[in-house]
Amino acid sequence: MQTSIEVADIFRSAGPAYRAAHAGHLSLQQLKVMAAIEQCRTAALGGHVEACEDCGHWRIAYNSCRNRHCPKCQGAAARTWLEAREADLLPVGYFHVVFTLPAEVADIAFYNKAVVYDLLFRAASATMLTIAADPRHLGARIGITAVLHTWGSAMTHHPHVHMIVPGGGIANDGSRWISSRPAFLLPVRVLGRLFRRLFLTQLLALYDARRLSFFGTMAPLAERRAFLRHLSPARKKNWVVYAKPPFAGPEAVLAYLSRYTHRVAISNRRLLAFDDAGVTMRYKDYRRDGGDRQRVMTLSSDEFIRRFLLHVLPRGFHRIRHYGLLAGSARKASLALARELLDVMPDAEETPIDEPVDPTQPCPCCGGRMIVIEVFARRRQPRAPPSAAAPIRTIAS
Repeated sequence: MQTSIEVADIFRSAGPAYRAAHAGHLSLQQLKVMAAIEQCRTAALGGHVEACEDCGHWRIAYNSCRNRHCPKCQGAAARTWLEAREADLLPVGYFHVVFTLPAEVADIAFYNKAVVYDLLFRAASATMLTIAADPRHLGARIGITAVLHTWGSAMTHHPHVHMIVPGGGIANDGSRWISSRPAFLLPVRVLGRLFRRLFLTQLLALYDARRLSFFGTMAPLAERRAFLRHLSPARKKNWVVYAKPPFAGPEAVLAYLSRYTHRVAISNRRLLAFDDAGVTMRYKDYRRDGGDRQRVMTLSSDEFIRRFLLHVLPRGFHRIRHYGLLAGSARKASLALARELLDVMPDAEETPIDEPVDPTQPCPCCGGRMIVIEVFARRRQPRAPPSAAAPIRTIAS
C-alpha cells in the first residue's frame, strides 16, 4: 500500500534548506506557517493518550497546529464554521458568483496583498449590492458570503473571490421578498463593467495615497505614468465575472461551502509522490475539456514550497466576509425579516436541542467510547502504554 504524502513531509525534509537559502526574504508569517505545518500533530505540540472503555485499545493523539494554512487542520474548522452558518440559510435557490482579477492587477496584488485583497472584497461586494438594488435588475437587498482564494490549481498566483448569494432579496422598501429568475441572478456583463470601474478607480486612489509598494521587476511602477501604462490593458479588457446555476437546495449549499470556505492552496490528497525528482501532484488545466483537464506535474521541492508560501495571508486578514443581509450586527434582524416575508420559520426553533456530540473518534477495534487517560505537554512523549491486563480507569472530572 502506498504511503500517503503530506505537505508537512515536504516542509520537514526540504524546509530547513529552503529557509537557509532564502534567509531574509521570507516574512515572519511565512516562517510561522512553515513551522506550524511541520509540527502539526507531532510531539512538538503535545497531546494525549486515549483508551477504549470496553476492550482497552489505546492510541496517541497529538495536538493540531490549527493554522488556517495547514491542510490537516481545515476539516474540523470548516465543520465548526458550517454549523454556525447553517441557521443563516433561507429556503431559496443559491447562486455561486466568482470575481477574478486580471493578470495586470494580480501582479500588483502580489506585492500589496492586504490592501489589494481588501479592495477586491470591497469592489466585488459593492458591485453585487449596487446592481441587485437597481430596479432594472432585481431591485432588492441581497445577502453575500464571500471567500477569497489566491491560487490556481497549480498553486500559481490567481486572486479571485467566490460568492454564495441567495436567489433574491428584500425589496428596497422592506415590504416584500423579491425572487430572482430560476436560473438567472444578475447580468454578468453588467457586473464585470461596474467591477472593473470600481476597482480601478479605488486602486488609483490607493496609489495616490502612497499605500502601494513595488519591488523587483515591478519597481518602475512607482512612477505614475508607468503605473497607468501597466493598467492600460486592464482598462480595455472584459473582467471575468462568472455565475453558476443555482444549487439544488440548502444541503447542496452547505456541501459546497465546506469545500470552499476553508480550502488551502493544495490538499494532501492531491500529492502523488515526493522524492529526489521533486513533488508530483495532480492539478486541473482549465484550458482543456473533459477528462484531459486532469493533469499531473512535478515541481522541485523549492518551487513547491515557493508556490505554497505565495498564498500565506497577511496577519489578521479575514478571508471569509459577509455583506448585505448577512453583514454584521444587522444579520439576525435581516434574516428574521426575510423569513417573515417568505412565510417560513427558522429551523433552529423547530429543532430540539441534542446532547453535545462527543468529538472523540470511536474505538477502531470494537466501536466503544475512547477516554483520555493521559495528557502530555509540548515536546514530551507519553509514558509506556498500559499492559493489556491492566484495567482502564476513568479519570474523575
